[in-house]
Amino acid sequence: MTDPDGKGLRLQAGFLGDDDKQAIYDAALEICATVGMRVHQQAALELLRAAGAELKGDDLVRLPAGLVEQARATAPAVVPVFDREGESAMRLGGRRSYFGTGSDLMNVYDLQTGERRLAGLDDVALAARLCDALDNIDFVMSAAYPNDIADPHRAHVAEFQAMVTGTTKPMVVTAEGVADLEVMWKIACEVRGGPEALAAKPYLVMYGQPSSPLEHPRDSLDKLLFCAETGLPAIYSPAPLAGATAPITVAGHVAQGVAESLFGLVIHQLRKPGAPFLFGIGPAVLDMATAQSSYNAPEYLMTYLGAIEMARWLDLPNWGYGGTTDAELVDAQAGMEAGELTLLAMMAGSNLNHDVGYLDYGMTGALELVVIVDEFIAMNRRLLAGITVDRETLGLDVIAQTGPGGDFLSTKHTAKHMRKAQWRPTIINRKGFKRWKEDGGPDLREQARRKALRLLDQHETPALAADVAARIAALVEGFVPAG
Repeated sequence: MTDPDGKGLRLQAGFLGDDDKQAIYDAALEICATVGMRVHQQAALELLRAAGAELKGDDLVRLPAGLVEQARATAPAVVPVFDREGESAMRLGGRRSYFGTGSDLMNVYDLQTGERRLAGLDDVALAARLCDALDNIDFVMSAAYPNDIADPHRAHVAEFQAMVTGTTKPMVVTAEGVADLEVMWKIACEVRGGPEALAAKPYLVMYGQPSSPLEHPRDSLDKLLFCAETGLPAIYSPAPLAGATAPITVAGHVAQGVAESLFGLVIHQLRKPGAPFLFGIGPAVLDMATAQSSYNAPEYLMTYLGAIEMARWLDLPNWGYGGTTDAELVDAQAGMEAGELTLLAMMAGSNLNHDVGYLDYGMTGALELVVIVDEFIAMNRRLLAGITVDRETLGLDVIAQTGPGGDFLSTKHTAKHMRKAQWRPTIINRKGFKRWKEDGGPDLREQARRKALRLLDQHETPALAADVAARIAALVEGFVPAG
Protein backbone atom coordinates (compact mmCIF):
# COMPACT_ATOMS: atom_id res chain seq x y z
CA MET A 1 0.00 0.00 0.00
CA THR A 2 1.39 3.41 -0.96
CA ASP A 3 0.40 7.05 -0.72
CA PRO A 4 1.95 8.77 -3.76
CA ASP A 5 1.39 12.28 -2.39
CA GLY A 6 2.78 11.39 1.04
CA LYS A 7 -0.01 13.33 2.73
CA GLY A 8 -2.31 10.60 3.98
CA LEU A 9 -2.65 9.74 7.66
CA ARG A 10 -2.42 5.97 7.40
CA LEU A 11 -1.32 4.67 10.80
CA GLN A 12 -4.76 3.47 11.88
CA ALA A 13 -5.03 1.39 8.70
CA GLY A 14 -1.38 0.38 8.93
CA PHE A 15 1.61 0.82 6.68
CA LEU A 16 1.28 -2.67 5.25
CA GLY A 17 -1.74 -4.31 3.69
CA ASP A 18 -2.34 -8.05 3.97
CA ASP A 19 -0.81 -8.60 0.55
CA ASP A 20 2.25 -6.57 1.59
CA LYS A 21 2.73 -8.65 4.75
CA GLN A 22 2.41 -11.89 2.81
CA ALA A 23 4.93 -10.62 0.23
CA ILE A 24 7.43 -9.66 2.94
CA TYR A 25 6.98 -13.02 4.65
CA ASP A 26 7.41 -14.86 1.33
CA ALA A 27 10.57 -12.81 0.67
CA ALA A 28 11.92 -13.74 4.12
CA LEU A 29 11.21 -17.42 3.45
CA GLU A 30 12.99 -17.13 0.10
CA ILE A 31 16.04 -15.56 1.76
CA CYS A 32 16.13 -18.40 4.29
CA ALA A 33 15.60 -21.16 1.71
CA THR A 34 17.64 -20.02 -1.31
CA VAL A 35 20.27 -17.56 -0.06
CA GLY A 36 20.73 -19.19 3.33
CA MET A 37 22.61 -17.93 6.37
CA ARG A 38 25.90 -18.77 8.02
CA VAL A 39 25.62 -20.48 11.40
CA HIS A 40 28.78 -20.40 13.52
CA GLN A 41 27.70 -22.72 16.32
CA GLN A 42 27.93 -26.50 16.23
CA ALA A 43 24.91 -27.43 18.35
CA ALA A 44 22.69 -25.18 16.23
CA LEU A 45 24.07 -26.71 13.04
CA GLU A 46 23.29 -30.18 14.34
CA LEU A 47 19.74 -29.19 15.29
CA LEU A 48 19.14 -27.71 11.86
CA ARG A 49 20.64 -30.65 9.97
CA ALA A 50 18.60 -33.14 11.97
CA ALA A 51 15.43 -31.16 11.28
CA GLY A 52 15.95 -31.27 7.52
CA ALA A 53 17.77 -28.01 6.74
CA GLU A 54 20.26 -28.06 3.88
CA LEU A 55 23.91 -27.57 4.90
CA LYS A 56 26.27 -26.21 2.22
CA GLY A 57 29.92 -26.39 3.12
CA ASP A 58 30.81 -26.01 6.77
CA ASP A 59 28.29 -23.45 7.96
CA LEU A 60 25.90 -22.17 5.24
CA VAL A 61 22.38 -23.32 6.06
CA ARG A 62 19.34 -23.14 3.80
CA LEU A 63 16.12 -23.37 5.71
CA PRO A 64 12.96 -24.99 4.30
CA ALA A 65 9.79 -22.94 4.71
CA GLY A 66 8.22 -25.79 6.67
CA LEU A 67 10.69 -25.32 9.54
CA VAL A 68 9.72 -21.66 9.84
CA GLU A 69 6.04 -22.58 9.88
CA GLN A 70 6.69 -25.23 12.51
CA ALA A 71 8.55 -22.74 14.71
CA ARG A 72 5.76 -20.19 14.39
CA ALA A 73 3.26 -22.85 15.46
CA THR A 74 5.13 -23.71 18.66
CA ALA A 75 6.26 -20.22 19.73
CA PRO A 76 3.96 -18.62 22.34
CA ALA A 77 1.87 -15.62 21.30
CA VAL A 78 2.07 -14.14 24.81
CA VAL A 79 5.13 -14.05 27.08
CA PRO A 80 4.43 -13.20 30.74
CA VAL A 81 7.17 -11.43 32.71
CA PHE A 82 7.20 -10.88 36.49
CA ASP A 83 8.94 -8.49 38.83
CA ARG A 84 11.53 -9.25 41.50
CA GLU A 85 8.79 -10.06 44.03
CA GLY A 86 7.06 -12.53 41.71
CA GLU A 87 4.16 -10.24 40.84
CA SER A 88 2.88 -10.07 37.27
CA ALA A 89 4.49 -7.07 35.57
CA MET A 90 4.10 -7.45 31.78
CA ARG A 91 2.18 -9.64 29.34
CA LEU A 92 4.11 -9.32 26.12
CA GLY A 93 1.98 -9.85 23.03
CA GLY A 94 -1.12 -8.47 21.41
CA ARG A 95 -1.10 -4.66 21.36
CA ARG A 96 0.12 -4.11 24.94
CA SER A 97 3.00 -1.61 25.11
CA TYR A 98 5.67 -1.44 27.83
CA PHE A 99 8.69 0.85 28.07
CA GLY A 100 12.14 0.77 29.61
CA THR A 101 15.66 2.12 29.39
CA GLY A 102 18.37 0.87 27.04
CA SER A 103 21.75 -0.62 27.81
CA ASP A 104 25.46 0.05 27.86
CA LEU A 105 25.65 3.75 27.02
CA MET A 106 29.25 4.87 27.04
CA ASN A 107 28.48 8.43 28.17
CA VAL A 108 25.91 10.12 30.40
CA TYR A 109 24.87 13.63 31.29
CA ASP A 110 25.60 14.12 34.97
CA LEU A 111 22.44 15.09 36.88
CA GLN A 112 24.38 17.31 39.27
CA THR A 113 26.72 19.16 36.90
CA GLY A 114 24.86 18.87 33.60
CA GLU A 115 28.12 17.87 31.93
CA ARG A 116 28.63 14.93 29.57
CA ARG A 117 31.12 12.38 30.94
CA LEU A 118 32.05 8.70 30.78
CA ALA A 119 29.52 6.41 32.42
CA GLY A 120 30.35 4.24 35.42
CA LEU A 121 28.81 1.51 37.57
CA ASP A 122 27.25 4.10 39.89
CA ASP A 123 25.26 5.39 36.91
CA VAL A 124 23.77 1.92 36.38
CA ALA A 125 22.66 1.84 40.02
CA LEU A 126 21.35 5.42 39.87
CA ALA A 127 19.28 4.74 36.75
CA ALA A 128 17.84 1.54 38.22
CA ARG A 129 16.73 3.32 41.39
CA LEU A 130 15.20 6.24 39.45
CA CYS A 131 13.32 3.86 37.15
CA ASP A 132 12.07 1.98 40.19
CA ALA A 133 10.41 5.23 41.29
CA LEU A 134 8.90 6.16 37.90
CA ASP A 135 5.40 4.77 37.42
CA ASN A 136 5.51 4.52 33.63
CA ILE A 137 8.91 2.89 33.19
CA ASP A 138 7.94 -0.78 33.14
CA PHE A 139 11.30 -2.52 32.91
CA VAL A 140 14.96 -1.69 33.32
CA MET A 141 18.13 -2.14 31.31
CA SER A 142 21.54 -0.95 32.48
CA ALA A 143 21.17 2.56 30.93
CA ALA A 144 24.96 2.98 31.19
CA TYR A 145 28.17 1.04 30.66
CA PRO A 146 30.49 0.67 33.67
CA ASN A 147 33.70 2.06 32.16
CA ASP A 148 35.23 1.98 35.64
CA ILE A 149 35.18 -1.85 35.81
CA ALA A 150 38.80 -2.90 35.30
CA ASP A 151 37.98 -6.17 33.54
CA PRO A 152 35.46 -5.47 30.75
CA HIS A 153 34.52 -9.16 30.67
CA ARG A 154 32.96 -8.68 34.12
CA ALA A 155 31.00 -5.56 33.16
CA HIS A 156 27.62 -7.17 32.42
CA VAL A 157 27.59 -9.19 35.62
CA ALA A 158 28.44 -6.08 37.63
CA GLU A 159 25.62 -4.21 35.87
CA PHE A 160 23.18 -6.97 36.70
CA GLN A 161 24.05 -6.97 40.39
CA ALA A 162 23.50 -3.20 40.51
CA MET A 163 20.16 -3.55 38.73
CA VAL A 164 18.91 -6.41 40.95
CA THR A 165 19.71 -4.28 43.99
CA GLY A 166 18.40 -1.02 42.54
CA THR A 167 14.95 -2.02 41.27
CA THR A 168 12.16 -4.51 41.81
CA LYS A 169 11.05 -4.11 38.18
CA PRO A 170 11.76 -6.79 35.56
CA MET A 171 14.94 -6.45 33.57
CA VAL A 172 16.29 -6.92 30.08
CA VAL A 173 19.94 -7.92 30.14
CA THR A 174 22.88 -7.95 27.77
CA ALA A 175 25.66 -10.49 28.12
CA GLU A 176 29.02 -11.00 26.46
CA GLY A 177 28.45 -14.74 26.21
CA VAL A 178 26.80 -17.67 27.85
CA ALA A 179 29.27 -17.64 30.76
CA ASP A 180 28.12 -14.30 32.18
CA LEU A 181 24.51 -14.97 31.17
CA GLU A 182 24.60 -18.14 33.26
CA VAL A 183 25.76 -16.15 36.30
CA MET A 184 22.85 -13.73 35.82
CA TRP A 185 20.48 -16.69 35.57
CA LYS A 186 21.91 -18.13 38.82
CA ILE A 187 21.44 -14.76 40.52
CA ALA A 188 17.83 -14.63 39.30
CA CYS A 189 17.33 -18.19 40.60
CA GLU A 190 18.48 -17.00 44.03
CA VAL A 191 15.98 -14.16 43.88
CA ARG A 192 13.09 -16.32 42.70
CA GLY A 193 13.84 -19.48 44.71
CA GLY A 194 15.23 -21.91 42.14
CA PRO A 195 15.31 -22.72 38.40
CA GLU A 196 11.75 -24.10 38.24
CA ALA A 197 10.32 -21.06 40.02
CA LEU A 198 12.24 -18.74 37.70
CA ALA A 199 11.04 -20.56 34.58
CA ALA A 200 7.47 -20.32 35.86
CA LYS A 201 7.80 -16.62 36.67
CA PRO A 202 10.65 -15.18 34.59
CA TYR A 203 12.19 -12.04 35.98
CA LEU A 204 14.65 -11.16 33.25
CA VAL A 205 14.70 -11.21 29.47
CA MET A 206 17.88 -11.78 27.46
CA TYR A 207 18.66 -9.46 24.55
CA GLY A 208 20.57 -11.09 21.70
CA GLN A 209 21.04 -10.53 18.02
CA PRO A 210 22.51 -12.10 14.88
CA SER A 211 25.06 -10.26 12.76
CA SER A 212 23.66 -8.68 9.62
CA PRO A 213 23.74 -9.56 6.87
CA LEU A 214 22.71 -13.19 7.36
CA GLU A 215 25.15 -14.49 9.97
CA HIS A 216 24.55 -16.05 13.37
CA PRO A 217 27.63 -15.84 15.62
CA ARG A 218 28.54 -18.54 18.11
CA ASP A 219 28.07 -16.37 21.20
CA SER A 220 24.65 -15.19 20.03
CA LEU A 221 23.47 -18.76 19.50
CA ASP A 222 25.05 -19.99 22.73
CA LYS A 223 22.91 -17.48 24.61
CA LEU A 224 19.81 -18.21 22.53
CA LEU A 225 20.03 -21.94 23.18
CA PHE A 226 20.73 -21.38 26.88
CA CYS A 227 17.53 -19.33 27.13
CA ALA A 228 15.54 -22.04 25.38
CA GLU A 229 16.84 -24.67 27.80
CA THR A 230 16.23 -22.62 30.96
CA GLY A 231 12.97 -20.94 29.96
CA LEU A 232 14.36 -17.40 30.03
CA PRO A 233 12.51 -15.24 27.49
CA ALA A 234 14.86 -14.47 24.61
CA ILE A 235 14.93 -11.51 22.26
CA TYR A 236 16.60 -12.24 18.93
CA SER A 237 16.57 -8.97 17.05
CA PRO A 238 18.95 -8.22 14.18
CA ALA A 239 20.15 -4.66 13.64
CA PRO A 240 20.47 -4.46 9.84
CA LEU A 241 21.79 -1.06 8.76
CA ALA A 242 19.91 0.16 5.70
CA GLY A 243 22.36 0.98 2.93
CA ALA A 244 25.26 -0.86 4.60
CA THR A 245 24.29 -4.29 5.97
CA ALA A 246 20.78 -4.38 4.50
CA PRO A 247 19.01 -3.05 1.40
CA ILE A 248 18.45 0.70 1.46
CA THR A 249 14.78 0.30 0.56
CA VAL A 250 12.30 0.02 3.41
CA ALA A 251 10.65 -3.15 2.09
CA GLY A 252 14.01 -4.88 1.61
CA HIS A 253 15.16 -3.71 5.04
CA VAL A 254 12.06 -5.24 6.66
CA ALA A 255 12.29 -8.48 4.66
CA GLN A 256 15.91 -9.14 5.61
CA GLY A 257 15.26 -8.34 9.26
CA VAL A 258 12.24 -10.64 9.35
CA ALA A 259 14.30 -13.45 7.81
CA GLU A 260 17.15 -13.04 10.30
CA SER A 261 14.88 -12.99 13.36
CA LEU A 262 12.78 -15.95 12.15
CA PHE A 263 15.94 -17.95 11.43
CA GLY A 264 16.83 -17.54 15.12
CA LEU A 265 13.29 -18.52 16.10
CA VAL A 266 13.68 -21.82 14.23
CA ILE A 267 16.89 -22.70 16.10
CA HIS A 268 15.35 -21.65 19.42
CA GLN A 269 12.17 -23.68 18.94
CA LEU A 270 14.08 -26.74 17.68
CA ARG A 271 15.94 -26.79 20.99
CA LYS A 272 12.75 -26.43 23.06
CA PRO A 273 9.35 -26.03 21.41
CA GLY A 274 7.18 -23.50 23.22
CA ALA A 275 10.08 -21.63 24.85
CA PRO A 276 9.39 -17.86 25.12
CA PHE A 277 10.77 -15.81 22.21
CA LEU A 278 10.54 -12.16 21.15
CA PHE A 279 10.74 -11.26 17.46
CA GLY A 280 12.22 -7.93 16.44
CA ILE A 281 14.26 -5.77 14.12
CA GLY A 282 16.58 -2.90 15.09
CA PRO A 283 16.13 -0.95 11.87
CA ALA A 284 19.03 1.52 11.88
CA VAL A 285 19.53 3.70 8.81
CA LEU A 286 22.91 4.79 7.44
CA ASP A 287 22.62 8.48 6.62
CA MET A 288 24.32 8.75 3.23
CA ALA A 289 25.12 12.44 3.84
CA THR A 290 26.83 12.07 7.25
CA ALA A 291 27.62 8.33 7.59
CA GLN A 292 25.82 8.38 10.95
CA SER A 293 23.51 5.56 11.99
CA SER A 294 20.23 7.32 12.68
CA TYR A 295 17.69 6.19 15.28
CA ASN A 296 15.04 8.68 14.18
CA ALA A 297 15.12 9.03 10.41
CA PRO A 298 11.69 8.65 8.77
CA GLU A 299 12.92 5.47 7.08
CA TYR A 300 13.88 4.06 10.49
CA LEU A 301 10.38 4.78 11.75
CA MET A 302 8.78 3.25 8.65
CA THR A 303 10.88 0.09 8.89
CA TYR A 304 10.17 -0.15 12.62
CA LEU A 305 6.42 0.21 12.12
CA GLY A 306 6.60 -2.39 9.36
CA ALA A 307 8.37 -4.75 11.77
CA ILE A 308 5.67 -4.21 14.42
CA GLU A 309 2.95 -4.98 11.89
CA MET A 310 4.81 -8.12 10.82
CA ALA A 311 5.03 -9.21 14.47
CA ARG A 312 1.29 -8.80 14.90
CA TRP A 313 0.69 -10.69 11.62
CA LEU A 314 3.05 -13.48 12.73
CA ASP A 315 1.37 -13.51 16.18
CA LEU A 316 4.72 -13.12 17.96
CA PRO A 317 5.58 -10.73 20.81
CA ASN A 318 7.96 -8.05 19.58
CA TRP A 319 11.00 -6.15 20.76
CA GLY A 320 10.73 -2.44 20.09
CA TYR A 321 11.94 1.08 20.71
CA GLY A 322 10.79 4.29 22.37
CA GLY A 323 12.04 7.51 23.90
CA THR A 324 15.17 7.92 21.77
CA THR A 325 16.65 10.86 19.91
CA ASP A 326 19.60 11.60 17.66
CA ALA A 327 20.00 15.00 19.38
CA GLU A 328 23.19 15.66 21.32
CA LEU A 329 21.40 16.98 24.42
CA VAL A 330 17.93 17.24 25.92
CA ASP A 331 16.48 20.01 23.77
CA ALA A 332 13.50 20.62 21.51
CA GLN A 333 14.77 18.10 18.94
CA ALA A 334 15.11 15.49 21.65
CA GLY A 335 11.56 16.08 22.84
CA MET A 336 10.17 15.98 19.31
CA GLU A 337 11.95 12.80 18.27
CA ALA A 338 11.56 10.88 21.53
CA GLY A 339 7.89 11.84 21.71
CA GLU A 340 7.16 10.85 18.11
CA LEU A 341 8.84 7.45 18.38
CA THR A 342 7.15 6.71 21.71
CA LEU A 343 3.68 7.65 20.49
CA LEU A 344 4.10 5.66 17.26
CA ALA A 345 5.16 2.60 19.28
CA MET A 346 2.11 2.97 21.53
CA MET A 347 -0.33 3.47 18.67
CA ALA A 348 1.11 0.55 16.71
CA GLY A 349 0.96 -1.75 19.75
CA SER A 350 4.68 -2.49 20.02
CA ASN A 351 5.29 -4.70 23.06
CA LEU A 352 8.68 -4.36 24.80
CA ASN A 353 10.12 -0.94 23.95
CA HIS A 354 13.61 -0.05 25.11
CA ASP A 355 16.15 2.78 24.79
CA VAL A 356 14.20 5.42 26.74
CA GLY A 357 16.72 8.17 27.48
CA TYR A 358 19.05 7.55 24.51
CA LEU A 359 20.74 10.55 22.87
CA ASP A 360 23.52 10.97 20.33
CA TYR A 361 22.82 7.89 18.16
CA GLY A 362 22.85 5.64 21.21
CA MET A 363 26.18 6.87 22.57
CA THR A 364 24.91 9.04 25.46
CA GLY A 365 22.12 8.87 28.02
CA ALA A 366 20.29 11.45 30.11
CA LEU A 367 18.12 10.64 33.11
CA GLU A 368 16.26 13.91 32.49
CA LEU A 369 15.03 12.45 29.20
CA VAL A 370 13.92 9.26 31.00
CA VAL A 371 11.79 11.42 33.32
CA ILE A 372 10.37 13.40 30.39
CA VAL A 373 9.44 10.24 28.47
CA ASP A 374 7.88 8.75 31.62
CA GLU A 375 5.55 11.78 31.73
CA PHE A 376 4.87 11.50 28.00
CA ILE A 377 3.93 7.82 28.35
CA ALA A 378 1.61 8.67 31.25
CA MET A 379 -0.13 11.35 29.20
CA ASN A 380 -0.59 9.11 26.18
CA ARG A 381 -1.68 6.08 28.18
CA ARG A 382 -4.49 8.35 29.35
CA LEU A 383 -5.20 9.48 25.79
CA LEU A 384 -5.11 6.01 24.22
CA ALA A 385 -7.26 4.44 26.94
CA GLY A 386 -10.22 5.72 24.98
CA ILE A 387 -13.53 7.28 25.96
CA THR A 388 -15.95 5.62 28.37
CA VAL A 389 -19.52 6.24 27.23
CA ASP A 390 -22.39 5.48 29.63
CA ARG A 391 -25.16 7.49 31.30
CA GLU A 392 -22.85 8.66 34.08
CA THR A 393 -20.11 9.90 31.76
CA LEU A 394 -22.61 11.42 29.31
CA GLY A 395 -23.69 13.60 32.21
CA LEU A 396 -27.36 13.72 31.27
CA ASP A 397 -28.52 14.05 34.87
CA VAL A 398 -26.10 16.84 35.75
CA ILE A 399 -26.87 18.68 32.52
CA ALA A 400 -30.58 18.52 33.36
CA GLN A 401 -29.85 19.61 36.95
CA THR A 402 -27.69 22.56 35.86
CA GLY A 403 -29.88 23.73 33.00
CA PRO A 404 -29.41 26.68 30.63
CA GLY A 405 -27.05 29.36 31.91
CA GLY A 406 -25.89 27.36 34.93
CA ASP A 407 -22.36 26.18 35.80
CA PHE A 408 -20.87 22.79 36.54
CA LEU A 409 -18.05 23.90 38.85
CA SER A 410 -19.94 23.31 42.11
CA THR A 411 -21.83 20.15 41.13
CA LYS A 412 -21.34 16.78 42.82
CA HIS A 413 -20.74 15.27 39.37
CA THR A 414 -17.66 17.48 38.88
CA ALA A 415 -16.39 16.72 42.40
CA LYS A 416 -16.91 13.01 41.86
CA HIS A 417 -15.04 12.83 38.55
CA MET A 418 -12.47 15.62 38.72
CA ARG A 419 -9.53 13.44 39.79
CA LYS A 420 -10.08 10.74 37.19
CA ALA A 421 -11.49 12.85 34.38
CA GLN A 422 -8.34 14.97 34.06
CA TRP A 423 -4.75 13.79 33.79
CA ARG A 424 -2.32 15.87 35.84
CA PRO A 425 1.26 16.55 34.72
CA THR A 426 4.21 16.58 37.10
CA ILE A 427 6.81 18.45 35.02
CA ILE A 428 4.94 19.88 32.02
CA ASN A 429 4.31 23.59 32.62
CA ARG A 430 0.68 24.59 33.14
CA LYS A 431 1.38 27.27 35.76
CA GLY A 432 1.02 30.36 33.64
CA PHE A 433 3.80 32.90 33.11
CA LYS A 434 3.74 34.58 36.54
CA ARG A 435 4.01 31.44 38.65
CA TRP A 436 6.47 29.87 36.20
CA LYS A 437 8.71 32.95 36.50
CA GLU A 438 8.45 32.90 40.30
CA ASP A 439 9.67 29.29 40.20
CA GLY A 440 12.82 30.38 38.40
CA GLY A 441 11.58 30.01 34.84
CA PRO A 442 12.73 26.40 34.40
CA ASP A 443 12.59 24.72 31.00
CA LEU A 444 11.41 21.11 30.70
CA ARG A 445 14.91 19.68 31.08
CA GLU A 446 15.37 21.54 34.36
CA GLN A 447 11.96 20.44 35.60
CA ALA A 448 12.88 16.84 34.80
CA ARG A 449 16.26 17.23 36.52
CA ARG A 450 14.58 18.53 39.67
CA LYS A 451 12.10 15.67 39.68
CA ALA A 452 14.86 13.09 39.17
CA LEU A 453 16.90 14.49 42.06
CA ARG A 454 13.82 14.63 44.28
CA LEU A 455 12.88 11.02 43.53
CA LEU A 456 16.44 9.83 44.09
CA ASP A 457 16.51 11.65 47.41
CA GLN A 458 13.18 10.23 48.58
CA HIS A 459 12.82 6.78 46.98
CA GLU A 460 14.21 3.65 48.57
CA THR A 461 14.06 0.39 46.64
CA PRO A 462 13.00 -2.49 48.91
CA ALA A 463 16.15 -4.31 50.01
CA LEU A 464 16.93 -7.89 49.11
CA ALA A 465 16.92 -10.37 51.96
CA ALA A 466 20.39 -10.36 53.54
CA ASP A 467 21.07 -14.03 52.79
CA VAL A 468 19.99 -13.63 49.15
CA ALA A 469 22.17 -10.53 48.77
CA ALA A 470 25.13 -12.44 50.22
CA ARG A 471 24.69 -15.36 47.81
CA ILE A 472 24.41 -12.94 44.89
CA ALA A 473 27.61 -11.20 45.96
CA ALA A 474 29.39 -14.55 46.14
CA LEU A 475 28.22 -15.46 42.62
CA VAL A 476 29.51 -12.14 41.26
CA GLU A 477 32.79 -12.43 43.12
CA GLY A 478 33.29 -16.00 41.97
CA PHE A 479 32.56 -15.33 38.30
CA VAL A 480 35.51 -16.21 36.06
CA PRO A 481 35.03 -14.87 32.53
CA ALA A 482 35.48 -17.37 29.70
CA GLY A 483 38.89 -17.30 28.09
